[in-house]
Amino acid sequence: MPREAYVYILASKSRTLYIGMTTNLDGRILEHKAGTLEGFSKDYNCTRLVYYEVCGGPLAAISREKQLKGWRREKKIALIEKVNPTWEDLAEDLGKPVQSYRGKR
Repeated sequence: MPREAYVYILASKSRTLYIGMTTNLDGRILEHKAGTLEGFSKDYNCTRLVYYEVCGGPLAAISREKQLKGWRREKKIALIEKVNPTWEDLAEDLGKPVQSYRGKR
């Protein structure tokens, strides 16, 4: 069975877009947020996960990544806004300590 893979779109606060793929979405997003990955996403501060897709494996994810990178910006924005109209960071709490729930007595 092929390993699950992901295609994701990160955005900066000014909505510069970065598209990538990975087999470890949480780990890769933490790397982007920490600034440990050199390149475009670090240079343009693309750290907010605004969209992702689960693909059947790495080859499918690479194919989808290439497809998305070939789209015009307007089409990429429409894809993001279809599932995330407010451009919320879908991984805002990733890596942060989980707050314990303390119910009222």
